Amino acid sequence: MEKKTIWEMGRDTVEEYRGKEKLPLVVVLDNVRSLNNIGSIFRTSDAFRVKELCLCGITAAPPSPEIHKTALGAEDSVAWRYFADTMEAVEYLKGQGFTVCALEQVNGSVLLDGFAPASGGKYAVIAGHEVNGVDQRVVDACDLCLEIPQEGTKHSLNVAVSTALAIWHFYLRLR
Repeated sequence: MEKKTIWEMGRDTVEEYRGKEKLPLVVVLDNVRSLNNIGSIFRTSDAFRVKELCLCGITAAPPSPEIHKTALGAEDSVAWRYFADTMEAVEYLKGQGFTVCALEQVNGSVLLDGFAPASGGKYAVIAGHEVNGVDQRVVDACDLCLEIPQEGTKHSLNVAVSTALAIWHFYLRLR
């Protein structure tokens, strides 16, 4: 097997990408501090045509050389907006008819692999701070919490990895 060249992959230009239908999924970053994680989430969001990113609180926004280092230009293709407080983003999304889901380990959470998003539904997934997770006020305001089942000795995944798993889950079921 021979690896594909960049020309054989048929990648869209930024303009072509912006004109295509997006997955009915918004990703909300609740005080994510690492610029590398933010860039990685931009890149994953581009790969699966996420509708939009909401960058909240201390989460940095483009332009940023550090975000660009991992986003590789996805910060130019993926729509994004900034909210000073994550609760503002939650209120905005609920007002737009989104089901808002925290990606968090809580009592009563729904395991991600068992969650079936409704066809035609609109969803927002909130990923939290690398140490503290999703703020409790935000968790309390969500419609549900999704938890990634884990079986190892660690109790968490990197925020960019967990967000990628959630995006992939929604992509498989809503595309």
